[in-house]
Amino acid sequence: MSQRFLGSLALAAVWAFGPTLAAAAPVAAPLVRNDYANAKFSAALSAGLKGFYTKQFGQAVDGFNDALAIVPDNTLAISFLNAAAAQNSTLETLIGTEEDVLAKNPKRALAHVRLGFSYLFSSQVGRNRDIDAREELNKAVELEPKNAAAHVGLGVMRINERSTNRAKTEFLAALDVDRNNVLAREYLGEIYQLDLKDPQRGLAYVIDVPNLVPGYADIDFHIGSLLYDLDQKTQAIKWLQQAIDIDIGHVGEAGQHGFTLLAKAYLDQHKTVEATKVLHAAIIANADAPYAQTILTKIQNGDYDDPKAKDAKKKP
Repeated sequence: MSQRFLGSLALAAVWAFGPTLAAAAPVAAPLVRNDYANAKFSAALSAGLKGFYTKQFGQAVDGFNDALAIVPDNTLAISFLNAAAAQNSTLETLIGTEEDVLAKNPKRALAHVRLGFSYLFSSQVGRNRDIDAREELNKAVELEPKNAAAHVGLGVMRINERSTNRAKTEFLAALDVDRNNVLAREYLGEIYQLDLKDPQRGLAYVIDVPNLVPGYADIDFHIGSLLYDLDQKTQAIKWLQQAIDIDIGHVGEAGQHGFTLLAKAYLDQHKTVEATKVLHAAIIANADAPYAQTILTKIQNGDYDDPKAKDAKKKP
């Protein structure tokens, strides 16, 4: 609803009911949630991400716990806390703590959300607890229908089940409550890129996320991938290189798959020297190494040589 229309309604009310209403306080517009505008939260989250991407998982757990002490329902921090705990062999301890919290607060939506996310990550330590996760997340929505974190968790489960439309519905429900929800934006970007074949729409969801979370390597990777699909190779190279530089420990999508996509972007520009260097780095880092070796072999066989250069060699 436009501000002009709201102003017309206010003026009409004054004429209809007399001048006393003119002094009434204006109705405040609803505040837009932005967890990342909180400097203390962002600093703690940044410390956690740095620890995670450098494989300092104890430091990462501390950083994410500090962030969640400030914004307890931030889905990015919740997800990374569980990912770091799984890497640090402390996920089962975290689950035990959250189960105790839930037992004392059975009607608290956040308690169900936090435990539901931890159950989701149990598969990373060899135990599938998806049924338990769904139960907790559904209970959170029952208690608090507009709980953005619960909708994101359910959306992730739908993605895992390859139920794209239902996943999209959950992520959009999260954005209705929290339009700066980074995980919802990230997953919507992927849905539009991979399932709906609309990378331009996908890019619109994620392009401003680095302004919210500058140290999030995986979102930089996704932006680079979307730009690659949009045939904006120079910009794709910039974002992919930035993602790789952040993911020093090669633990995220950027560190595992960024090298080969970066090499392909260079090859599309017929920059075989740059691509070869990136592929050797991938093999050394054991990041998508078999695929990197396949591309490298094709380069050595001349499969990616510039057609114009080939034609020039044929001329007498």
